[in-house]
This record gives sequence, structure tokens and C-alpha cells, in this order.
Amino acid sequence: MSLKRVLVGVFRSQEGTSDRAKDPKMKTRYYNLSKDKAWEEISSTLKKIPGYKVLHEVPSVGEITLEKRTSFGRTVDITVSVLSVGPVRSAVDMYSASRGSLGDLGANYRIILNLFSALDKKLSKYKVS
Repeated sequence: MSLKRVLVGVFRSQEGTSDRAKDPKMKTRYYNLSKDKAWEEISSTLKKIPGYKVLHEVPSVGEITLEKRTSFGRTVDITVSVLSVGPVRSAVDMYSASRGSLGDLGANYRIILNLFSALDKKLSKYKVS
């Protein structure tokens, strides 16, 4: 992780992915799966990652809310959105925010990268580059 990311994290306590993200690691992920199949795979994968607690799932909307405790005792809320882009294509976006004041020193950025690496590993044969 770059020094710039840590410095930005001093003031910012949230991070999210999008199609327009400047950082290529923070771009929306696309998979050649229908929304329902992607939901099943992503939901089961997220439940198996240690240190993360699934708080809420809404399959009809395509949102999963997770919670993670950092090593400093802060709580981080993560929302994973699974969207249908076509009949056999889905998009995954994430938003991570720390509770409390001040920044997170890049913790939300690292959390998103960690979750995406787990999903990319599980869904590697369906990933669209």
C-alpha cells in the first residue's frame, strides 16, 4: 500500500468501489454469472472468511452487510452489492466505512482488497477482465 493511501486515510474513514475509480484495484468487478448464481457463490464465500460477521442479507436487492473488528478495536461496516448487468453477467461493488471519528489509515481500502481477492480466487473462471 502506498504512503499516499495512508495519508488520505488519516482524514477519510470510508472507501468504495465504482466504475469510475482512479485506482484500478478499486474498480467494480464483473463476473459471467447470472445474478442468482453470483449471489449464491458470493454469499457462501463471504460467510467463510474468518474475522467477518454477516449481519444482514437481502437477496432480492442483492446486498450483504458485513461487520469486522479491527486490531485497534474499531468496528467497520461493509456493504457488498451484487447487481445484474445482463442475463448472464453480474457486477460486484463494495463500500466500507469505519465507525467513529478520524480516519482509518487505509484500513477500509485493505478490507475491500482482501474481500475482492477472496471473491476473485473463488470466481476466477467467471471473472471478466
